[in-house]
Amino acid sequence: MDLSQVLEYEVFGNTVKIYVISLLVFILSLALLKLFKGIIVKKLKKLSKKTKNKIDDLIISMIETLNWFFYISVSAYISLQFVNISDNAMKWINYIFMAIIIFFIVRAIMKIVNFSADRLAKKDDSNQSIIRFLVTLTKGIIWLFAILLILSNMGYNITSLVAGLGIGGIAVALALQNILSDIFSSVSIYFDKPFKVGDFIIVGDNLGVVKKIGIKTTRLESLWGQEVVISNQELTSVRINNYKKMERRRIHFKFGVTYQTPVAKLKRINEIIKDIFDKIELADLDRVHFKEFGDFSLNYEVAYYVNTNDYNKYMDVQQEINISLKERFEKEKIEFAYPTQSIFLNKSK
Repeated sequence: MDLSQVLEYEVFGNTVKIYVISLLVFILSLALLKLFKGIIVKKLKKLSKKTKNKIDDLIISMIETLNWFFYISVSAYISLQFVNISDNAMKWINYIFMAIIIFFIVRAIMKIVNFSADRLAKKDDSNQSIIRFLVTLTKGIIWLFAILLILSNMGYNITSLVAGLGIGGIAVALALQNILSDIFSSVSIYFDKPFKVGDFIIVGDNLGVVKKIGIKTTRLESLWGQEVVISNQELTSVRINNYKKMERRRIHFKFGVTYQTPVAKLKRINEIIKDIFDKIELADLDRVHFKEFGDFSLNYEVAYYVNTNDYNKYMDVQQEINISLKERFEKEKIEFAYPTQSIFLNKSK
């Protein structure tokens, strides 16, 4: 039996020649794909050394997800096109190849998701738990969509499946309503950013520095040292005062002098206040007025700005103002008022 006869020998509906051609196509396809990947990756790595951005690193990482299994699958699929296969068998081969392609596409998309998450984490390392949750949720949605896409291309009616998932999702959402409200509130806090870790906030009767923004709760460290845990749902439904974002603080304070103070010295008080503020670097005087006649004092009101959001520095400024005011009043012999009551007796004849 010569070679030509061997090549024409038929096995499972195909001649040996067809199998040899199919094998050669498989080997050639595998070699070309591997060579193609090597050339692209090599050029991208050279390019990445010349650039500072990370996009080229991402592309290299996505290409490197294509492993030997992918190349063998693609090469095998191409080579099988030269072989006579029954329609039913070919249909399942197409399904399997489609699933493999979708699997590697999803893996490449996951690289993009992880890349984006890493960049977000570097910009804002205070919300790691929320970022991880969003990444997990995104990956779950992508895989679910990929599975539904495969089932749809295999001829299955996914409408009823999607409807069932929707009904099941509604049931789960109703059962976990409070938890899901906190989770979506945490996502709202992440994107809206009404506060961040390190900010000093006041929420109702609670005040403190934000230490952690979690999936379900946010934790504050109060001025007294204890930890205050507040649900994220509550934080998105109440008014929040964020003092960290305040560039400067407006302050009002009052003081009173005795009714026996002469008018000339009452006018002098405005000049004294202005002189005091001229010497304080962090404070800008807005106004000072003799406001009213009180029950036992002549009342003045002072308004000024402290050019800092630091509460301790504000108190240092206020302390300096108070001490300076006391020193100047003693020097000018102006008396602060304190609660007194005078009784006038009318002696009748």
